[in-house]
Parts: sequence; C-alpha cells; structure tokens
Amino acid sequence: MEERSLRITGADTNFFSKLTNTLTRILIPTKIGINGMFVSMKRNAMLKAYEAYAKESEDYNTDELEKKFESAYTTYLETLDKHVMDSIYKKVKNGTASEFEKNAMSKYYEVTSLKEKEYIEYKNRKQKYLIELDWEGIRINTKEKLVQKYTSFYLYKMDVLYKTILKNYSIKLADTTNVYDSAKEWIYSKIFYTLEEYIQNILALKIENYPEEFKGIEEEYQKFQSFAVGKLDTRDNIEKNMILLGISRKLFTHSIPLIVAEQCYEKLLKDARVLVQDTKIANKRERAYSMLINLIEDLYTKLLSTKVYWENLEEREKFKSFWDMYQGITKLKETDFIEYIKQKEILFIKEDLKKIRNTQVDYTKLEKYYKRKLLDYGAIREIPNKYKSNGKYMGNMQEMINKVRV
Repeated sequence: MEERSLRITGADTNFFSKLTNTLTRILIPTKIGINGMFVSMKRNAMLKAYEAYAKESEDYNTDELEKKFESAYTTYLETLDKHVMDSIYKKVKNGTASEFEKNAMSKYYEVTSLKEKEYIEYKNRKQKYLIELDWEGIRINTKEKLVQKYTSFYLYKMDVLYKTILKNYSIKLADTTNVYDSAKEWIYSKIFYTLEEYIQNILALKIENYPEEFKGIEEEYQKFQSFAVGKLDTRDNIEKNMILLGISRKLFTHSIPLIVAEQCYEKLLKDARVLVQDTKIANKRERAYSMLINLIEDLYTKLLSTKVYWENLEEREKFKSFWDMYQGITKLKETDFIEYIKQKEILFIKEDLKKIRNTQVDYTKLEKYYKRKLLDYGAIREIPNKYKSNGKYMGNMQEMINKVRV
C-alpha cells in the first residue's frame, strides 16, 4: 500500500506540475500584452516630458521641467525592469523565449552582477541596458514617427550615461591610493571597450541623423570602421585603440581628462613597443614599428601639445625643446616630403629611446632595433668592426653599437 500510494502521489505531482506549466504558457502572452501596454504608456509620458524639457523657452521653469522629466524617466525605467522580470524571465524559464529574449536575459544578469562591487557602474549600465532593450523593440516594430521621437531622447540619454561610465573609470585610473590593483589593466580594457561600444552604436547613429555636426571626425571615424570587420591581430587592436583615443579627445574631454588619456596612450605605447620587440617576422615587425611611430606622433601632437598644466616643470621644458624641433621638421613637408618623413622618424626614435631607458621593462631588443634604424638613416655613426687600444685590435662592432648613447 505504501509503495502504491507513493506512486500515486508522484503521478499527481507530475500532473499538477505539467498543468501549471501549461497554464503559465497560456497566461504569459496576456501578461506580456499588459506589460507592453504599461511600457508604452510610461514611454509616451516620458517622451512628452523630455520634449518639454529639451525645448528652449523662456516661458517655462527649466528646473521644474527637468524634475518632471526625471520623474517620468524613473517611472519608465521601473516599468521596463518589471517587464523584463515578469515577461522575459518567465519565457526563458518556461522555454518559450526567442534567441533575442535569451540574450536579453543573459545581459540582464551580467549587468546585475555588478551591483555588489561596482554600484556606480551597475546603476548606469542597467539604465543603458533597459533603454537599449526598448530601443531595439521600437526600431523593429514601431512606426517611423515614434522612432524619430525616441531617437532624440535615446541619443541624449546615452551621451549622459556613457560620459558617466567613462568618468567613473577615469577616477579609478587616476586613483593612486588603489594599491590592490596597481596595474589597472582591467580599467584600460573597459575604457577602450566602452569607447568602441559608443562609436559603433551611438556615434554611428548621430552621424546618420546629424551629419553636419560631425564633419570634424569623419576621417577618424572611417579609419575606425575599417577595423570593424574581420579578425584583428595584436597590431590591429592597438591601432584601433589609438583611433578610439583620438576620437575621445573630441567627444569626451571631460569624462576622460587629459591626465587619464595620457595614461591610456602610455599603455598603448608599452604594448606597441613589446610587439615590435617580440615580433620575429621582418615584414610584420616593420608594420608594427610603423604603427608605433604613428602612436608616438599621436601622443605628442594630439595630446601633449594641448597640455597646459605640467606638474613637472623639467618635463615641460623638455617637451618645449622637442616641439621646437618638430615644428622645424614640419617645414620640410612642402619642399622635401621624403626628408620630412625621415627626420620626423629620427626625432621620434630618439625621444622614445630616452623614455624606454627610464622604465622597468627590459627593452634591450627594441633599443638595438632603434639604433639599427638610426644607423640606416645616418643619424649615428657606425663604429668599425674592431678598434685599437695601445696598438692592438679589441672588441667588435656589435658590442660598441650596444654602448652608443643617442
């Protein structure tokens, strides 16, 4: 009897479990419809408040309009969050979700995992996630009029969120008291990842809608686009990040202040030097070297030339001396372009040789490579294979080259 009753109980449990799952599948579409209706209502109210706030008019109290917009925006986000948990989560749980919904849920968990350790990033990335989720649905399923209205809000709010996220990274990178993570490699990665994400998703949309406003960065944007397809090697990634930094100097001057941008350039320089030093195939090494020279030029011309405040006055004077030489070389550009390229390269090599001698990284191989370049350009004198001392030949050329100081 005991065995029989257990079987019956098991069968009943299984039956009710199946019945519950069936009812859930039936009821989910209804709940999705209700949630969708609420999202639509709150979205419309938020867009109306945003349009009033964004409109420049002296007849209205701007602070009051901002409060109304922020209140409507908060309610809108809460409704979106509820929609994710009530609808998408249950569809994933019951195995009725589409690939888009499964990915959406996966990203949701990824964002919420930041809450305990990185609350500021979590707060901003969750807003970004919810808005992006709604934006995708609007673009696919909505009339053109709503798409146009939402685009204006979407670009405005995404700018705010990306700037806040990048500013948070910049604070962490500039924090010298953060002893437990002195290398801060992960912050560099996040900065470059966030910049790439912004340029792919937001800047592309801005250029599409407001092309006149972004003529100044069209060339750099096109360069970045060339790295958006295909598999990238180490050199490609460094070059892509160099372009991202160049664009950031025009779009995020406050979120990524100059001192942080300089650290990012130094990080890329370190990676590029190691790549040149470790690459054994000649043509690949030359390409890596060419990229390193471009990176050095970017650092000096796009960043250090705009630096107003220098903590170290000696460093400022050194840069002034370098800049005077660089300006003198640029005059050759119109009259003798080949000589201009040669002299500019020599100048950059000599400057970088001074820098790598004061680092803890072993750049012995790179120093030799640099010196060989200088010998080829006639910038330093080649020492004979052997030299005399007290009438005797001693040593060899390679030993002497290694002792050359530029």
